[in-house]
Amino acid sequence: MKQIPAPLLTLTVGVVVTLVSLWVGFNNGLLPEQASAQSVLVDNFFNVMVVIGTALFLVVEGAIVYCMIAFRQRKGDDTDGLPIEGNLPLEAFWTAIPAIIVIGLGIYSVQIFQDMGGFTPGDMVHDHGTMIAQSSDAALQGLTPEGAQPELLAKSVYGFGAPLEKEGVSADLAVNVSGMQYAWIFTYPDSGIVDGELHVPVNADVQLNISAQDVIHSFWVPQFRLKQDAIPGKDTELRFVATKLGTYPVVCAELCGGYHGAMRTQVIVHSPSDYQKWVESRIAQAEPATAEAIAANPADLTDQEYLAPYGADLDVDAQLLAHLND
Repeated sequence: MKQIPAPLLTLTVGVVVTLVSLWVGFNNGLLPEQASAQSVLVDNFFNVMVVIGTALFLVVEGAIVYCMIAFRQRKGDDTDGLPIEGNLPLEAFWTAIPAIIVIGLGIYSVQIFQDMGGFTPGDMVHDHGTMIAQSSDAALQGLTPEGAQPELLAKSVYGFGAPLEKEGVSADLAVNVSGMQYAWIFTYPDSGIVDGELHVPVNADVQLNISAQDVIHSFWVPQFRLKQDAIPGKDTELRFVATKLGTYPVVCAELCGGYHGAMRTQVIVHSPSDYQKWVESRIAQAEPATAEAIAANPADLTDQEYLAPYGADLDVDAQLLAHLND
């Protein structure tokens, strides 16, 4: 039987490995459902890494299995193997390929980080050609550059802000998130609503202003592919667009104490109309239903005013009560 030419065999193996790796990479099913605009970016990057990892696994393990079979010790063969001492082309090859892969993934990850708004918080302010970090620490340390406007040196913000195409554009909804042992508290500045769950409208640009009251926490929504630490004394930001209606878990992903595992809540993504109904219902709950619901200090009431409700219940003549002040 005529031996298959090495170039043809290599090409065939390469095609098979490529097809298998692509199928595994984009059909791995390892991640939860996508529920935000940012999740697509993260999943694409993850799938590319799975493709590369699968290809490397098949090549390396395939070579090992092939060598185990092709170069196994034959029965009755007690001779030594060939005295090979290095192979420069082979060593250069298996050093260059991983280096190229790592550099490529690094560049790709920076692009994803930028597209998700990772470079937006703590932006740099340009003043007279000088790049100035927006940090109050610089001013406190006497490092404020000459000519810089003090109001521009705001407190540093870390996290994920707006992507480049929305830089400088305010979010549709801002929510203040406070992490404490062991709960998340969500405050809506525009309406004054305070809740233990995060409610947002679908397809709205939402900005979370995150802080911690005690220790480091980490705000994580797996379906959004977003996670941001809540750091005591440091402001952090998380900006996202929810793209699918539903209820998704919010998990603290940073060990924060004995009950860390119970520090969970949920984010509820509404349709715009349902979100407005939720806001109106929460505002209505916060407002007193009747004037009688407002407590009054009896010391501020006259005898007639204090006894009037009881007089009605006891069927006492109101004119008689009117003479109490005479």
